Amino acid sequence: MESNKKYVIGLDFGTDSCRALVVDTYTGREMATGVSFYPRWKAGLYCDAHNNRYRQHPLDYIESMTEAVHIALSDLKEEEIASICGLCFDTTGSTPALTDRAGMPLALCPEFAEEPDAMFILWKDHTAVREAEQINALINKRNLDYLLYEGGTYSSEWVWSKVLHIINTNVAIKDAAYAWVEHCDWMTGLVTGNTIPEQILRSRCAAGHKAMWHESWGLPSGEVLENLNPALKKMLPHLFTKTYTSDTKAGTLTLEWADKLGLPEGVSVAVGALDAHMGAVGASIAPGVLVRIMGTSTCDIMVGGKTEIGDRCIKGICGQVDGSVLPGLIGFEAGQSAFGDIYAWFKNLLSWTLKNIPDGETKQKALNDMLVELTKEAQSIEPSENSVIALDWMNGRRTPDTNQNVKGTIAGLTLGSTAPEMFRALVEATAFGSRRIVEHMKEQGLHIDSVNAIGGITKKAPFVMQTLADVLNMPIRVLRSEQACALGAAMFAAVAAGVYSDINEAVKCMGSDIEVEYGPNEKYSLVYETLYRKYIELAGFIESY
Repeated sequence: MESNKKYVIGLDFGTDSCRALVVDTYTGREMATGVSFYPRWKAGLYCDAHNNRYRQHPLDYIESMTEAVHIALSDLKEEEIASICGLCFDTTGSTPALTDRAGMPLALCPEFAEEPDAMFILWKDHTAVREAEQINALINKRNLDYLLYEGGTYSSEWVWSKVLHIINTNVAIKDAAYAWVEHCDWMTGLVTGNTIPEQILRSRCAAGHKAMWHESWGLPSGEVLENLNPALKKMLPHLFTKTYTSDTKAGTLTLEWADKLGLPEGVSVAVGALDAHMGAVGASIAPGVLVRIMGTSTCDIMVGGKTEIGDRCIKGICGQVDGSVLPGLIGFEAGQSAFGDIYAWFKNLLSWTLKNIPDGETKQKALNDMLVELTKEAQSIEPSENSVIALDWMNGRRTPDTNQNVKGTIAGLTLGSTAPEMFRALVEATAFGSRRIVEHMKEQGLHIDSVNAIGGITKKAPFVMQTLADVLNMPIRVLRSEQACALGAAMFAAVAAGVYSDINEAVKCMGSDIEVEYGPNEKYSLVYETLYRKYIELAGFIESY
């Protein structure tokens, strides 16, 4: 194998943008990166935050992917571009869209071009809370197994809830819908020329964690789906029974897409997966290693051997799926519905006072400096047992024990409470929420030896990372790569292209090293033991309120 002749691309679709990462398969060197922000999303189109509606147009994905790849390729030589042999996608999830017979999202049909219900329903969309309750009630009443590997509770963030909400509330979309597709599967199908619902290769990761798929029963039965809405049963024959791990080659770039992206013909395309799971691979996940993907929300990913786990079902998490992270191991997912989003919310709350100030350099500087100044002041405040306490539920609770109806809370305020104290309480709340997940996983029998962290927060918020280490009372290792999700996708691309025989070999050769480690402050960790107990007490009170 010639190191200068084998390159791959990992394409990471986040909440705000698409990132294209070109990686040397032999050394793991990140050769070029391209980033493109979704134009319609950036303009705030098709979303309604007050009603928890967050939708993204498929054209945003297509246009930003194309731009991101071209930006990345602009830093490469012609011979390097010619040596690109593989490509793989990761996306947010669950982010489904309803499709026509050709597998095209309905928003690409002229009659639905501006209809939010015809677009991809973003992971953080919580319009389907009632539908999630309906699904849980039916399955629990029938004493069915469909939730065994979903942590015991189905979430409004996942595909069946979202699809059910759309067909319950939008007759035109219900009548037009033929099937549904997850974002990661659609991107793969699009560039390989295989979007037909009955033929497209479906991601084991997305299906197992979000669609109640399990190899012992496939998808939920037609009888169950009919009880939810007959339109769901009608879709079932057009969906799938088989799923694929991301070391599977889904096909090759079509000539059309090779030309659009500026890539050579014959590039292998791997089956895609959800971003957190790809990020965990990029972060060199292994049994005993918890990988935290920290951004607008968080995902906590672990893997375990089948002999270790046996027939045990881990309750209260987002799922356990054989092969969802690393083929041959069981993948576990947990996480918080809001993390960085909470800091952004507080900034937006404070910046309301600036709304009548004309746009300009002064206003922009104030907005840009707000979190910087808050952080500077907040980190100078020593935690105490009498500190303000907050709950990290501004966007509901993902795990443990999903509940999207719960709300955020700030307690212990006085007339002397300051904005930096409140901000520190919010940072601590996100760390307490993280600890609750860690404690829950340990209680369920999963051992955690170390924590690797990736995502935007890890690079730009040392105060947050140090607080997390103090609250967990564990070292937190931050990976050097700023594109761990795309890196994980690139690793699978290398396997699909035949450069490596399996993902373990790819990880060994292409893995990122550690950039910095945050060790716990023993003094603060002791205080946080008391504050964490108060957090748990407040959580219990608010949930029963």
